[in-house]
Amino acid sequence: MIPKDILDKVRLIEIQTRSMVSNVFAGEYHAVFKGQGMEFAEVREYDRGDDVRTIDWNVTARVGRPFVKIFDEERELIVLLVVDASASGSFGSSDQMKGEIGVEISAVLAFSAIENNDRVGLVIFTDEVEVFVPPKKGRRHVLRVIRELLYCQPRGRRTSIGTALEYLDRVIHRRAVVFLISDFIDSGYEVALQRLARRHDVIAISLVDPRERRMPAAGLLTLHDAETGEMVVVDSDSSELREAFEAEGRREAHERNRTFRKLSIDEVVIDTASSYIQPLVRFFQTRHRRAH
Repeated sequence: MIPKDILDKVRLIEIQTRSMVSNVFAGEYHAVFKGQGMEFAEVREYDRGDDVRTIDWNVTARVGRPFVKIFDEERELIVLLVVDASASGSFGSSDQMKGEIGVEISAVLAFSAIENNDRVGLVIFTDEVEVFVPPKKGRRHVLRVIRELLYCQPRGRRTSIGTALEYLDRVIHRRAVVFLISDFIDSGYEVALQRLARRHDVIAISLVDPRERRMPAAGLLTLHDAETGEMVVVDSDSSELREAFEAEGRREAHERNRTFRKLSIDEVVIDTASSYIQPLVRFFQTRHRRAH
């Protein structure tokens, strides 16, 4: 049985996010993602002027004459929420923790997708794949997705984005829109990300807390790594230490952004101390302008 407090949270998130979707996101989402995919329909004999990139070489070799593939535009998309549930998501210096904001953003995207008649799937990961929910349509399915996000009790504490992406590459065979929601405190996932981005439309949603970028001058501080359990005491009054801390944060953000740009992946940076509504709206609007 799912505890009552989880069900109450599901209902609250549904009320909040469906209202947000109706008033803000549904139109933006639809404008960007309507009929974006292409589905194979049939083959026919090559005609002068056809794009040579559509030649079906298997059929051509079999019959001895060139044939091309014909595609129909898909009206129904697969939307996959790939959500980081590692222990670093339990950090938050403002009203909400990173993981909580990730759940809310997932709900907004899921309700936007079903308003567009798309199918929604879910992967929850740490350093292993914790949960996989195959893509389906409908409100009841989205409520299940939200329940899984709230009720998941991860076995792992660390992060392996590469493991999640490799798994997704194996189980999803049709082109999908993939929202990768994480704080990206990880490394070594670039090859898996590149492979996935060749087949799918990948959007990175980076969750960043201000205290991960800026250290206050507050005397001796005990810093705790939630994923490894390591603890270290530092003197935050040291300006050299604070500057080094901030420089490392900037370096990591720059490196992550460079990776995404190289792979033509859009990144939406969400500051946990601010509303996530405007960054998401800006993303949809930028995507829409770029497509027209």
